[in-house]
Amino acid sequence: MDRLDRRLSVAPMMARTDRHCRYLLRLISARTLLYSEMIHANAVVRGDTTRLLAFDGAEHPVGLQLGGAEPDALARAAEIGQAFGYDEINLNIGCPSPRVRKGRFGAALMETPDLVADCARAMIRAVDVPVTVKCRIGIDGRGSYEDLKAFVETVAAAGVTSFAVHARIAVLDGLSPAENREIPPLRYDAVYRLKQDLPALEVAINGGVASLDEADAHLDLVDGAMIGRAAYADPAMLRAADRRIFGAPVRTQPSRHDIARAMLPYVRRMRADGVPLHHITRHMLGLFAGQPGGRAWRRALGEGSHRPVAGAEVIEEALTLVPEPAAPRDARRPGAAQTMTLARVPG
Repeated sequence: MDRLDRRLSVAPMMARTDRHCRYLLRLISARTLLYSEMIHANAVVRGDTTRLLAFDGAEHPVGLQLGGAEPDALARAAEIGQAFGYDEINLNIGCPSPRVRKGRFGAALMETPDLVADCARAMIRAVDVPVTVKCRIGIDGRGSYEDLKAFVETVAAAGVTSFAVHARIAVLDGLSPAENREIPPLRYDAVYRLKQDLPALEVAINGGVASLDEADAHLDLVDGAMIGRAAYADPAMLRAADRRIFGAPVRTQPSRHDIARAMLPYVRRMRADGVPLHHITRHMLGLFAGQPGGRAWRRALGEGSHRPVAGAEVIEEALTLVPEPAAPRDARRPGAAQTMTLARVPG
């Protein structure tokens, strides 16, 4: 398959980047690479794979992030992910949670680069889609640049050519996952140096990237930028991504109202399948972040979406609480907003 364009991606986030979140983000940016939440390989192999892995075809390009430390299980889970249609399989070597560490996967695997290489090698042999790795710049006790470079070289020797690197170490003893996202200092220079020293590898930077301006600046020194919680808190920040990051000829950005309305057919379809409304609308709470009426929007969705019979009308009613800016002149044609919002740029 064609090489994926990883100049901009939204990071895998537990309890956030599920299929409903990704569908919303895809309406906003046609090109940005999206990822699933981390799913343990054993859950994929032994669990309800349809519930865990099913997604809408509109979400492409989309990657499946797996966790685990057993090469055979990861290889089988990667096969299943490919069969479901994921464009990439990503191995998580960055999660610092105590539960993950207890299971000896995630960031704890930076202690054992040879095992990570074995896992990656097994996955690469099992699938035709790209196998990538997301890691930290280090962990407590192994936080030097030399440790990072040695880890990446070992895993690259197994066939991995693309790494997304969170520019903080993970402190496995003494910090919570939330603290690990804030307290260890960002060391972007280590990621820049990694790309400089290993130019044949594709290196994307993650951690603290809060805007398209910041992502664009990183792209002068690395191959890709990965935005996490900033994109979840204000998903509309991605409206300019196709034009600014990918150079796509997008004439007019969809408004936040356009995006919300474009979600309505999807909401109706999911509700008909029995999906509770709040499973979808919880990802839409930030759609009007920082805008007049944004607080009323969040309150209306939060209060209305938990009713057992709640449907798309909750979103329609919430939209009436948010002032709508005047549409640009070329967007006033009938149906123009829908065209702008749902357009797909060939990738």
